[in-house]
Amino acid sequence: MFTGIIEELGEVVSIEEIGDSSRIRLRGPVVCQGARHGDSIAVNGVCLTVVDTPEELAADTGEFSADVMAETLHRSSLGELKPGSAVNLERAMALGARLGGHLVQGHVDATGRLLSREPGERDAAGNLRWEVLRFSLPESITRYLVEKGSITVDGVSLTVVEAARDSFTVSLIPATLALTTLGTRAVGESVNLEVDVLAKYVERLLESRTLPPTGQTGQTGPAVTGEER
Repeated sequence: MFTGIIEELGEVVSIEEIGDSSRIRLRGPVVCQGARHGDSIAVNGVCLTVVDTPEELAADTGEFSADVMAETLHRSSLGELKPGSAVNLERAMALGARLGGHLVQGHVDATGRLLSREPGERDAAGNLRWEVLRFSLPESITRYLVEKGSITVDGVSLTVVEAARDSFTVSLIPATLALTTLGTRAVGESVNLEVDVLAKYVERLLESRTLPPTGQTGQTGPAVTGEER
């Protein structure tokens, strides 16, 4: 699990295509501190697994590699990355740590596109104090967004300002603009979207109330499977 609080702006070092999957190497000195083979690091909101051994990480301080399978390339914007691309990085949260954002799984639900950027007011020095960004909203996840609810955009935990049928807006403070890729995203570029997992659990529970009895136990409810909705 993650919190959506970006620890570091990293950089893509190289991308090696392996059949229909890829191995991506990234530079991120902060998230590499204490990293080991098998650890989870979110890259633009996608949970990836470190494949380097501890010895390899130590030999090349500040860099790590992760394998990205075809499904992830298809369901996220990671397939659009290239060497030199900036990425948002966050290590998996530690049990007992402060939850600064909201519960983020690192499982992308859909991709959207930046539709517009609307600058807000500026301070006395002329620095932008906030900016409103509008993103497209795929129909498949529209029902999960509510005004003042949470959404993850490229791994960044944000509060929804306006939840329209086919788009939504968020307001970004200077820190978010400066410390994440959202500060430089151009109109038309794609972003990874993850809705609040609590909304999906509530939907599933409500669906179970309308299902007929199983016939074997007399209980109502969906069968427990490992499938992802």
